[in-house]
Amino acid sequence: MHIRTKIIAIASIVMIGLSGFSGCGSPSSVIYSDNNSYVESIENSGTSNGIQVATMPQEADISESLVYTGELGRDYAKKFRVFYYEDGYVLLMTTEDNARFLIVPEGKEEPKDVDEDVFVIVRPVENMYIVASAVMDMFASLDGIDAIKYSGKKQEDWYIKEAADAMQRGDMLYAGKYSKPDYEMIVSGNCSLIVENTMIFHSPEVKEKFEGFGIPVMVEYSNYEDHPLGRVEWVKFFGALLGEDALAANIFDEQREIVDSVESLEATDKTVAYFYITSNNLIQARKTSDYIPKMIELAGGKYIYDNLEGEDSNMSIEQFYADAKDADIIIYNSSVDGGVESLEELFAKSELLKDFKAVKEGNVWCTTNDMYQQSLSVGYMIEDINNVLNGKEDNLHYLFRLQ
Repeated sequence: MHIRTKIIAIASIVMIGLSGFSGCGSPSSVIYSDNNSYVESIENSGTSNGIQVATMPQEADISESLVYTGELGRDYAKKFRVFYYEDGYVLLMTTEDNARFLIVPEGKEEPKDVDEDVFVIVRPVENMYIVASAVMDMFASLDGIDAIKYSGKKQEDWYIKEAADAMQRGDMLYAGKYSKPDYEMIVSGNCSLIVENTMIFHSPEVKEKFEGFGIPVMVEYSNYEDHPLGRVEWVKFFGALLGEDALAANIFDEQREIVDSVESLEATDKTVAYFYITSNNLIQARKTSDYIPKMIELAGGKYIYDNLEGEDSNMSIEQFYADAKDADIIIYNSSVDGGVESLEELFAKSELLKDFKAVKEGNVWCTTNDMYQQSLSVGYMIEDINNVLNGKEDNLHYLFRLQ
């Protein structure tokens, strides 16, 4: 398998093709990326196999036994970094908390002088406990479901077919939610890695207890990315974990091509409201800096809020009415409460919605329940929004009209 790469060469940055590399060896280039956004800050110092090698960042200097070869290029993601060393050693880093994880290739020795704050994971990565639901789609696409033994969701709660099937076969077991895991099951099952989302910070004692048992806990921050493709690009992070770098790059490129195609179309500038109604009858909209408003923008629409941040994203229905009553399109977010199936169900939440322009014109939509688990389908969601903006209803993936 080949992926497009960029490397830092002796006098310039040049494009080359890389044959599929995997866990048995690190990429031969210093950095690979399909644009130049992360290249300009790299300093050159010396050569290796005729290729100019970047100066090792301080974050990657974790052991005198490891020979640094370069860093993974990222086009949009800002919340992770990946560093490569000779003989296939890889260092994963989540930049929000500066947690670092050294991946030791199968059959290789663990360096004896690794910094104390670095978690060490030896391949093959097995018996993982996945709590972060957005990650499951990535592992399924990377052919990594077999590496997962424990799930933070029950079988009936998964929309990822590979996960639901694995639980039905008994290959994947429910091990409790993030705040109440089955410690005995997970520890006795030789769990090698736990992947949490940021909800774990509501129960920090769980993370501390697992680390006390010697099990690394990795928190994924894909939802913190400010660009939708930054969220998708986390597939490269987990691809590096599993040694599937080339496959991860291809998965990312596929979604980027869809987004680029939609973005090249003429914008409609139609206004879009995106929300759901909480159990205490408040409206929760998306912050302007969130990736959902960015998806609306990329699709050719305009999110109704120019500067909505923090606690202001929770508001009364009366305030939302004042802000959104003239929106051209409204989209109900089904991810929290399971969504609605009809306008009647929506109006049962608030009669005030009947007076919205979008309701009167029949432009009320709802996301499908599986959208948020399908983390690698950002391109398709943007395509859906563009179709809705342009009055096209055929072949939608994650939106349906409420009637």
